[in-house]
Amino acid sequence: MLVSLIGFMCSGKSTVGPLLADSLGCPFFDLDALVEKKAGCSIPDIFASGGEASFRKLEQKTLEETLKKYSGSTAVLALGGGTVTIPGATSLLQDKTVCIYLKASLETLQGRIEGQSAHRPLAGGDLAALLSAREPLYQQAAHVVIDTESLTPEQITDEIIISCL
Repeated sequence: MLVSLIGFMCSGKSTVGPLLADSLGCPFFDLDALVEKKAGCSIPDIFASGGEASFRKLEQKTLEETLKKYSGSTAVLALGGGTVTIPGATSLLQDKTVCIYLKASLETLQGRIEGQSAHRPLAGGDLAALLSAREPLYQQAAHVVIDTESLTPEQITDEIIISCL
């Protein structure tokens, strides 16, 4: 079973992912890290050289390759906050993974994102509009929604295991 974690930037995917993988005794993969490895440079550098469209194209290819490679395996994959905006991504996640949406309020996300805009190319924009545009896609892709507002990463991990595994 391939578990995918989706949600807005700073929703906890990269924090919860390794904890969940450790609990399940399986590997953890971060799609952003896989994209950076494939590109040979950082995500901000990819955005700077080719824009968001270039990044999304590379992200889509990496997602498809990763899902194909680990199909039928047990692994945890944390996706980028915008992965769901790739055409066909929500269906792919629904069909090929147990997709978990880590949901947090705009206020919580803004607090976590503060000071990280250098590492997050879209963090300097209108976060409310971005979250509003992505929320329906997160809901569409998810098999399970976990409200992370008042939970620690360990509690979120436990909730995922109790809810769907």
